[in-house]
Amino acid sequence: MELSIARFKEYINQYELFLSVERNLSVKSVKAYLSDLNGMHEWYILQSLDSITKSNLTSYLEDLTSKNVLSDSTIKRKYISIKAFFNYLVQKEELPLSPIAGFGRHFKTTRRIPKTLSVSEIERLLNSPHEHMKHLHTSFRRLICVRNTAIIELLYVIGIRIGELVSIDLGDIDFVEKTILIFGKGRKERLLYISSSDVIQKIQEWLNLREKLNPKSEALFINKYGDRLSIYSIEDIYAKYRDLANISKKSTPHYLRHSFATHLLNNGADLRSVQEILGHTNVSTTQIYTEVSVERKKDVLTRFNARNRLNL
Repeated sequence: MELSIARFKEYINQYELFLSVERNLSVKSVKAYLSDLNGMHEWYILQSLDSITKSNLTSYLEDLTSKNVLSDSTIKRKYISIKAFFNYLVQKEELPLSPIAGFGRHFKTTRRIPKTLSVSEIERLLNSPHEHMKHLHTSFRRLICVRNTAIIELLYVIGIRIGELVSIDLGDIDFVEKTILIFGKGRKERLLYISSSDVIQKIQEWLNLREKLNPKSEALFINKYGDRLSIYSIEDIYAKYRDLANISKKSTPHYLRHSFATHLLNNGADLRSVQEILGHTNVSTTQIYTEVSVERKKDVLTRFNARNRLNL
């Protein structure tokens, strides 16, 4: 089976429409798929190859791994993108068989333990905006600090991604039920409960001041121009309070999500519930957090390890 490079490019354009309309993926996800496929297309052009075969596709995938430039997770993502694309062509009966079938065993990634913050580091981080507020002398700076406090608190209290945070609109929060509607990957919705009354109060304090920025958007969190905050702004806000709290500069806002999940498990939450809260499609994705839930391991080993009861 062969697929001409010219047809390959045409199919990529068709696939973009399929991803955005039929699969209803986010703009960011569609862009990632297209980036992987266009990168593959460029490789074929550079190699002066006129068609895609199982043989030269193997060469392409081996070329990705041999240069030691890309991380194994990036290589696997590219493999998944290519596999999904060819499966689409098979489903559309444009191809009788996927040329990438059976290649998956070559792309197993290293299982990395999520990076988290300790409970004491979380406490310092959540306290840092309050300490910062004491040194602010203008009403505008205090307003921004109130907003930033609500942002940091919300990221940790429900463990959402920063992309999900910036997508929250005013109408997504129900203060009576203390719930918030989150739009996750693939635009999948999940309803989360804000369990801390302190966090609810901090969000309401921000909303009492929000109008002072002359909002141009229905976004919950807006910038000084009244527009929706970007993920880059959230990263900057996190970095500011991270540094004030004297936390490792390597940490990112995603550490809060990792910490949230790990602390839930440490406190006895079941894996399936944590999976639903995080919005993971597969429980195997959530399971990685059991690797860092040390408190549960301490409890089991302290209570049940036979060595503890041996007197030698």
